[in-house]
Amino acid sequence: MFDRDFWQEVWHTLMQNKLRTFLTAFGVLWGIIMLIILLGAGQGLQNGVQSSFGGMATNSIYMWGRSTSKPYAGLPPGRNVRMTVEDGEAMVQQVPNIEVMAPRAQLGGYRGGNNVSRGNRTAAFDVMGDYPQYKKIQPMNIPEGRYINELDIEDKRKVAVIGARARQVLFEPGEDPIGQSIRINGVYFMVVGVFTTDRTGNDAERDEQSIYIPFTTFQTAFNYGNQVGWFAFTAKENVSAEEVEESALEVMRSRHKIAPDDLRAMGHFNAKKEFDRMNNLFAAIQLLIWIVGTGTLAAGVIGISNILLIVIRERTTEIGIRRALGATPTNIVVQVIVEALVLTVLAGYTGLCIGVGVVELLGVGIQSEMFRNPEINFRIAITALFILGLGGIAAGLIPANRAVKIRPVEALRGM
Repeated sequence: MFDRDFWQEVWHTLMQNKLRTFLTAFGVLWGIIMLIILLGAGQGLQNGVQSSFGGMATNSIYMWGRSTSKPYAGLPPGRNVRMTVEDGEAMVQQVPNIEVMAPRAQLGGYRGGNNVSRGNRTAAFDVMGDYPQYKKIQPMNIPEGRYINELDIEDKRKVAVIGARARQVLFEPGEDPIGQSIRINGVYFMVVGVFTTDRTGNDAERDEQSIYIPFTTFQTAFNYGNQVGWFAFTAKENVSAEEVEESALEVMRSRHKIAPDDLRAMGHFNAKKEFDRMNNLFAAIQLLIWIVGTGTLAAGVIGISNILLIVIRERTTEIGIRRALGATPTNIVVQVIVEALVLTVLAGYTGLCIGVGVVELLGVGIQSEMFRNPEINFRIAITALFILGLGGIAAGLIPANRAVKIRPVEALRGM
């Protein structure tokens, strides 16, 4: 099998009819190209969607108060649920599987822009009262200065961390914002940091138009008292976020006398659920891609097998002579299988290279919020080639079995 004559014979057989060989190999080549492109595009779509999370803790939970829809414990429906700092402390004490707790407040309420000015520049930005722990839930980049720290909370310092967009609007290009003052609803704050986000699209734009100040300063500067706009918290590692979410809701229902079946009183969002849904969706897409791709490859492999059956019929006399001269059935089987394998692997490798090239071009030409960095995992590429190799062997088995059954006497009689 490893001598030069053997491979020359294999190559001669394949090159006897170049057009037929090319058309036979094209089915496999096209199948692997389609599989690689579909896998790369699916990965690009997944990368785009995942980038919207921007590194956000996937086991994070958000909870806010709304209004009750049912009477309970002698209290009427329609009560506003106003959460407080004490609610957060109670949740941490009664739900031990909470890892990070970050109460938040927003000036003007949800998506309520506020007057922020510096000199003669004025704009509306989201002003958030935060604890340092929030950075563990929603990671961000701090290219200049620092984030809020514990001393800011304890001393109720009038400091602010501004988003990149806020910096662009309030300061001159190249001007250092650190140590400068901005005015929020008439109250002066010193800028101690600038942040950017890894999120994309509208989420990134909204984030970078925000200004973060210490929560305790927010309470006193804007007469917010001990109210909390919403809580952001995470579950401990290896603990179900859904269990933590439900336990926290039970604490809030008990503290605010909310009916157990009142689903409208508390708003909540579980990032883990959304992340799992997304992963399940892309797992289904990947499965569909593999089914379609391998089906196309299988069609190409079957085509190779059919063509080899025709070739075996054409080479009946040749095979009969070889058998008469002492060629064993194993020799015949090996040659036919190697011919199928060479044709399959060459077509597959060529298709793999073309497919990877197309995926790279897609990455250069298409970059959007929902489609980013299409790529092919090296292991997946090798797996596809391995499967194709097995397909090539399978493609040669039936023609090889047909060739072995040729009886030398009958083959020579047809000369």
